[in-house]
Amino acid sequence: MPIPESYRTLLSSPVLVVGSARSGQAAASLLRSKDVEVFVSDSGVISDKAKNFFTSLEIAWEENGHTEKAKNYDWMVLSPGVPSSAPIVQYYLTEGKPVVSEIEMASWFLKEHQRIIAVTGTNGKTTVTNWLADVWKRSGKTFSVGGNLGTPFSWMMEHQGDRDDMILEVSSFQLDHIHSFRPHVSVLLNITPDHLDRYQNSFDLYVASKERITVNQKRGDFLVYNADDPHCVAIAHHLSERENTPFLTPFSLTTPLSTGGWIENQTLTIHLNQTDEIHMHTQDLALPGIHNTGNGLATALTALISGIKSETIKEALSRFEGVEHRLEFVRELDGVRYINDSKATNVNAVWYALDSVHVPVTLIMGGRDKGNNYLELESQLRSKVRAIIAIGEATPKIEGQLTGVVPDLLKANSMADAVRMGRKMAKRGEIVMLSPACSSFDMFENYEQRGEIFKREVLSL
Repeated sequence: MPIPESYRTLLSSPVLVVGSARSGQAAASLLRSKDVEVFVSDSGVISDKAKNFFTSLEIAWEENGHTEKAKNYDWMVLSPGVPSSAPIVQYYLTEGKPVVSEIEMASWFLKEHQRIIAVTGTNGKTTVTNWLADVWKRSGKTFSVGGNLGTPFSWMMEHQGDRDDMILEVSSFQLDHIHSFRPHVSVLLNITPDHLDRYQNSFDLYVASKERITVNQKRGDFLVYNADDPHCVAIAHHLSERENTPFLTPFSLTTPLSTGGWIENQTLTIHLNQTDEIHMHTQDLALPGIHNTGNGLATALTALISGIKSETIKEALSRFEGVEHRLEFVRELDGVRYINDSKATNVNAVWYALDSVHVPVTLIMGGRDKGNNYLELESQLRSKVRAIIAIGEATPKIEGQLTGVVPDLLKANSMADAVRMGRKMAKRGEIVMLSPACSSFDMFENYEQRGEIFKREVLSL
């Protein structure tokens, strides 16, 4: 995929990279490797490690705010952690200067033979992205995996840019400023309210952001989508009304389909044509829970579309070991199992987590609230949860909405306190689960650090 002509001239112009974390560092490094003049600006403190990295590449930087100097560049690469509402972004947009996301810029350097496999959705995208990587590894294909789940696309293109397939987890933030980014296969898992604080508290704006994954797809490309999710179905319908549309490939947990993937009589079925079929009993899937059955359908469809043999796909579906911080077993102590689900940063993810267990749970939840309605969990909480231990900024809201819904609702000042309280509350045969429903940024750097600290505290019991 050659650099679009309309963007080729930008690479001869100085660029402002906004944000100094992983994506910002990777974008700056890739651009510098292409001899582009780069300036990095961050509204907060830049870490010493990042400063040393930029200095080693002869990249100038500023921290603790965007100065007048930051306004003088010809275009901007925006890190996903920076909202579009930030004044510096609004200045560039108002001035008519190009603002592009990190994944957009990285995609300019794809070669003709390379394909993007992009996965988005409110929940499950990390699991599916890693499951796809497991399939690709078993198949022997050359690939790189990253995006929102840790390794920025820019780093992949700079250091692994000769591989055939780029498997990406893509967030709504990363899609907000794409212009030519075009996946060969887009995977749309589900859309439920999340990150509404970044979208003017508008669910419609959040849905529109997710839809952008399809905006540049054409005939010969594919959209794998959840036919049980009305918002995914609406996006597929919009695509069907276009003249030059990708091939629409649905999956469903409830309804047999003429083509795509579905569950019938506890059998996972993938049917694209007479020669491209997979049949597998749902009990043979590696990951538990009905949500992971859907993730398995999406994984199998995407892999079969991409030319991977059905036997390889079935092997991966039955042997994949899951994702760190997502329903991750930590240890069993005195007959109590401890589960790290730190990646559950919204209410819907917690619902799925509780749906996958069948014994009483002591639930550690809380953090920075994102406009959650915790009462959406009421049915699961009443049937599964014996105690909630609330942590972080969301504690008062959790108390206000959920007092009386479960037998006990406690407050903890730290993860260490929460884990110790969980040990006291849980009985033999039960589970203590960290599944926060909130972002981590009130107490931790990210959900990974939150999960690591939970595991450390559990292992120290």
